Amino acid sequence: MRTASNLKATLAPLRHALETARPDTLTAALAAAFAPEAVIRLCHPLGEVSGPEALYDRALGPLLAAMPDLERRDMIVLAGTTPEGQDWVGCMGNYMGTFVAPFLDIRPTGHLAHMRYHEYFRLEGGKIVEMQAIWDIPELMMQAGVWPMGPQLGAFVTTPAPMTGDGLTATGDGRATMAHVLAMLTALCRHPGDPDPNIMEMPRFWHPRFNWYGPAGIGSMRGISGFRNWHQIPFLGAMPDRGLDSDGLMSHWFGEGDYVCETGWPNMRLTITQDGWLGIAPASQRITLRSLDFWRLENGLIRENWVLVDLLDMWAQIGVDVLGRMREFNKARNMGPVSVPDGMSI
Repeated sequence: MRTASNLKATLAPLRHALETARPDTLTAALAAAFAPEAVIRLCHPLGEVSGPEALYDRALGPLLAAMPDLERRDMIVLAGTTPEGQDWVGCMGNYMGTFVAPFLDIRPTGHLAHMRYHEYFRLEGGKIVEMQAIWDIPELMMQAGVWPMGPQLGAFVTTPAPMTGDGLTATGDGRATMAHVLAMLTALCRHPGDPDPNIMEMPRFWHPRFNWYGPAGIGSMRGISGFRNWHQIPFLGAMPDRGLDSDGLMSHWFGEGDYVCETGWPNMRLTITQDGWLGIAPASQRITLRSLDFWRLENGLIRENWVLVDLLDMWAQIGVDVLGRMREFNKARNMGPVSVPDGMSI
């Protein structure tokens, strides 16, 4: 029988290998966990690859080279079967390690660094056959002082685990939680077609002290006023056609207890017709957004929402190479590896 606990158990050896990552144990764990031709969809600029060896060569190997003491810290692990009958496991957490060598030409700091991930795994026959993953690469750029785009409106915070501390132990039927979040999204999409923001009924769905943990470049915020001022108003002001074109878009939903999550690749299509969002000029650019999200309810209201959007992919769609712009600054930076002394000699 396919249960949430069975699905999580299938992924456990890979998660354990990443907790204290080493090249030999990690490559073996990847080979055991993934189907040989698994489809692996990674955030920009890592792209799409096939199979576990390519995942290591393209993404995990370079990250491990940049942070040789790399560790993975899961804070939420959810599993379930979608209404369409697919089995998924979703993970949220931070990759952490001492940043001593360049990663994607981001200069090393010699200090402990963190990079949030949202990673989703679709399983068939005890193997991962599809992966969708967004790593918050801009978060790593900001810690290194090399973010080349506009400042974010929200706060820069190290993304916390759920307040309840049960992100790794959640159980139970998540259908009511999913229904609440889907109803919230339906209400959100009534605006700005209806210009009255009250049409979104946010107090009906959101806890008055909710936290919204957004990607670096947008930032994190608290409560309805924080969410509206630092994200929603600029976002909808620039792209008022939200929710009007869903043709060809697909999301996968599953949940446990007070948690629910969604993965879509992509799951939004919008047009940048006005100014105000991320400093982007309004040139009627049409974009799609990849967003991988987790929600936690408390007493029937959304108390925490973890959101990652592949912003580097969005910038690439409008013809802006964020990493290329960073490399222009790198011409005047020391990009060599950092050697941190052991402190045992004077």
